[in-house]
Formats: sequence, C-alpha cells, structure tokens
Amino acid sequence: MLRRSLQVSAEMFLLLFCAASLCASAEPRVTGLINRDAAVYSRSTGKIYLVDSAHGSVIAVSSPEHILPIKVGGEPMAIAINQKTDRIYVVNAADRSVSIIDSRTDTVVATVPTAARPYAIAVDEVSNKVFVSNTFSNMLTVVDGASNSTSNLRTGSADAILVDPERQKVYLLGYETDSITELDPNTGATRKLAAGDMHLWGMVRSEGLLYVSHVQGSSIAAIDPLTSKIQNLPTGSMPCAIAVNSKTGEIYVANYADGTVTILSKERKPSSVRVSAQPQGLALDEDAGLLYVASPQQNTVTVIDTRTAQTLRTFHDLDHPYAVAFSPATHQAYAINEGESPFTRLKPR
Repeated sequence: MLRRSLQVSAEMFLLLFCAASLCASAEPRVTGLINRDAAVYSRSTGKIYLVDSAHGSVIAVSSPEHILPIKVGGEPMAIAINQKTDRIYVVNAADRSVSIIDSRTDTVVATVPTAARPYAIAVDEVSNKVFVSNTFSNMLTVVDGASNSTSNLRTGSADAILVDPERQKVYLLGYETDSITELDPNTGATRKLAAGDMHLWGMVRSEGLLYVSHVQGSSIAAIDPLTSKIQNLPTGSMPCAIAVNSKTGEIYVANYADGTVTILSKERKPSSVRVSAQPQGLALDEDAGLLYVASPQQNTVTVIDTRTAQTLRTFHDLDHPYAVAFSPATHQAYAINEGESPFTRLKPR
C-alpha cells in the first residue's frame, strides 16, 4: 500500500497519523495515506512483484539473490494480477495510466489510459476485466484484459475495490461514506449497501459476506449483500486493515489505536493479540499459519502464529514497512517499505 495525495482526505490523514494520544509522542514519519495493493505473487512464475513508487518501477523478486526492476509509469501506486493470463496491472498515478506486464517475460506489453488519477485496482479473472478507481473523479476505469481497451463507468470514487466473481459483482469502498457501492459490471447498474457506520477502511469477502472496518470506531461490519443485513462485530479501537483465512474462515483485524490484532473465529471466542503500536498492514500466509503485521511508524513487523494466537517474533529497525509480501512456495517474506529501500527481506531464524 503506497502514498496517496493528502488532499484526497485530510481527515483520514489526521486520523491515522495524528490520533490525539499519539501526536504527543515522538514525531512520526509522515508520508501519506496507505494503499492496500502493494504486491502480488505469480503462481506460474513463482515470483513476487512489489511496487516501488519512488523509482517508478515494479520489482520482480525470484529469490533474495535474484531481483529485477521493471520500469513502469510515474508514481506507481497499486498492483494486481490475473493468474489465468499471467498479466500484471500496475496503477501509475502521476501518468494517469495502467502498465500491463507479461509475467512470463517481465516486460511491459502495453500502457492504457485511465479517466483521472488512478488509485485502487482489482482483477476479475472470470471476465478478464480490470477495475481501477480514480481519485478526484466519479469514474471507474475498466480495462478489457483481452484487447487492452478501456471504458469508464460513472460509479463514484473509491478507495478500495473488491471483486466477487461468483456473483459477478464489484464492490467499491469509500472512506468518506457509510455505505458500500455494489456494481453490476455487465449492466453498469449500482446500488448502495449500508455499512453500519461512517469512515470505512478495510474490506474482505468470506463465505458470501463482506467484512468492512469502521476506522473511527471499534467494530467491523459483516454485510450480507443478498439481504443487506448487517452485524457489527467488536474489535479494538480504530480497526483498519482486515485479512481473512480462506481455509478456516478466521478474520484478522489490525487495531491502529490499540496496538492489537483482533482474531474473530467460529471455533473459538474472539481474542486479541498485542503487536507493535499503530499497526496498519496485514498479510496472511495460510499454509504456514503466519500473520504478518506491519507498523510503519514503529519500523517493525510482528509475526503471529494463527494456530495458537500468540506472537512469535517482531522484526525491528526496518525502513517504515507498510505491507508484507511472501512466497507461498518458499514462505520467504519481505517487508515493503516507505523508506529509501523499497523492501527488506525478513530473514527466518
């Protein structure tokens, strides 16, 4: 998740970086808001692809010893992959474009325009379409993966995008609202789903439900898109990032103000795990049973054993890590940084 213009939401900036109890402490390193789409993993090549916004590149990581920067457009902000076509899509905020990379050759094969300054991105592998939100615009850019042609839909702005390929719906989250926009990409029709509170941040899908965090409160909403019913689930204070375990159904929530992660499970009572202060990024390695929690202001990544709900270790002295990427094949993890170094290998013990 990378930087976004502070003009977009000054309120969100102050909320995440200057909570009253935190501003009195040592001055944090402030660079901007955090974009959740920082890295992808290619199943066919076994490579991790990381956004390097400062250098206008995407970094392909085959192993700690084999690293290839791929030049894209100006200020790349987010990345997504279609595992069926081996195409990677990179949002270039400064250029108002999307770069398309062939992961088999690690080359840019096309660059297509967006309606305005792009920000969030998501891929529908079933329809082979890519959805890109645009800051300061109510237009959603749709890229046809077969032809690389683009079109635009008037949906309203979005800070996060989630695709439900089974129902052929796209969900758009905006921080400054109390609802989720549901889009039918086949017809362009939209409708609003109440989300239970204002100021939404994280969004995941599990077993037919949408889970959305209320970043100014202490809960996440479980929304049934079919019935529009909402159930609020308690968390710590200022829940932001959310991750879901597709095998167990467990939900993990990073609580910014508490310095905790809430674990919501059908099999056991909700629990809370202490991590470094101001956690903002989550990455779940399901097969290894590891949850990585990034705290950029503390220069740390905390590792939680999801099977025992216990902290295993904390990596210190990193370079403002805001996200974590890992290889499901080797389980090697990398912290993605806001600092001078684009990423840091998290070496196992």
